[in-house]
Amino acid sequence: MFCPNCGNEVSENAIICVKCGVGLKNQNKITEIPEGKDWLVTLLLCFFLGYLGIHRFYTGSTGIGVAQLLTLGGCGIWVLVDFIMILTNSYTDGEGKHLVKS
Repeated sequence: MFCPNCGNEVSENAIICVKCGVGLKNQNKITEIPEGKDWLVTLLLCFFLGYLGIHRFYTGSTGIGVAQLLTLGGCGIWVLVDFIMILTNSYTDGEGKHLVKS
């Protein structure tokens, strides 16, 4: 196998080229796609539409989303707590998975 950047011969299992330092993608390996909801989308939804519980609907917590919708985000307190939890990466989606930072 050869480096697509500099043409140096590299091992089949190489991650980077030792000559030019370019990252190599092994075409034979299947990369794992991260599962879970996006961190930034959840943060923005919470910031702008948190009082409606939209971030809870997005992450799959529909029961809590309905409660936030009916109470306007717990008069803002619930939204503030969720916002801080999202910022500190302790917020989980409806399946208990942490948010994915992309």
